[in-house]
Amino acid sequence: MALYKTITVNEHTNVFIWKIEESLEWLSKDIKLTENCQNRVDKMKSEIHQRGFMSIRHLLAEAGYTDFDLYYDEQGKPHLKDGKYISITHSFEFSGIIVSKKPIGIDIEKQRHKILKIAPKFTPLEEYHTLANEEAIIRKLTIVWGAKEGIYKLMGISGLLFLHHMYVEDFSFGDEELSARLNYKGEQTNFNLKYLEFEGFTCVYTLLAE
Repeated sequence: MALYKTITVNEHTNVFIWKIEESLEWLSKDIKLTENCQNRVDKMKSEIHQRGFMSIRHLLAEAGYTDFDLYYDEQGKPHLKDGKYISITHSFEFSGIIVSKKPIGIDIEKQRHKILKIAPKFTPLEEYHTLANEEAIIRKLTIVWGAKEGIYKLMGISGLLFLHHMYVEDFSFGDEELSARLNYKGEQTNFNLKYLEFEGFTCVYTLLAE
């Protein structure tokens, strides 16, 4: 299907989303990888992960980059050699990147019943008792999880705990912007987040609050 959606967040920030419907052979054609990334792809046991990895390289091209413009630090966080910030995500048949002049994070998640079981590990579940039905709870929990994943990716600090260090302010479906904060080692960092839902998936992207 190629490029699924692009979002201009602001003059310095863009989101690119890909729906992965192509074969690994198609996705690999004319894409050159660094030796390190080629080794990573070769070691992946799942073709779904391989296709996701290669679709990211097509999104890089949409943003004007190649695999050779990208590198990873010791924490596994991706960086661009030109100094811009990048965050990467992949979930089943969707992948996405966000590129900006300022620190950012992005996460795509499939809306699944499984999130009800793991919710107590990342958010106080009692905060969701007013929602009308289970589907609404799953949708909202997926947004909160995506928000916290985005914060984690933006900060790049190992040791951050989703339940104890991050808090997403309550919101209603349809709110264009969410607020969240990180309290870590006596310092508070505030974030602005936006989300969109499509085909049973949720995408959340995270920026530092101005």
